[in-house]
Amino acid sequence: MLRFEITGEYIELIKLLKVLQIAESGAMAKALVENEKVLRNGEIETRKRAKICKGETIQVLGKTIVTC
Repeated sequence: MLRFEITGEYIELIKLLKVLQIAESGAMAKALVENEKVLRNGEIETRKRAKICKGETIQVLGKTIVTC
């Protein structure tokens, strides 16, 4: 499990995937979302620029990210 501290109000989903180096590039991050490989709080997330806030759980490629 990875913990990620959000310093502002939110972080966009594709930026979160890039910052944590789960996706090597923006294109890869977008592809993960488009191919329904990302779960947000247990549900498939299809919005690339979804605003991820504190207290959310993201699951992708066998990794779990908890935002705080």
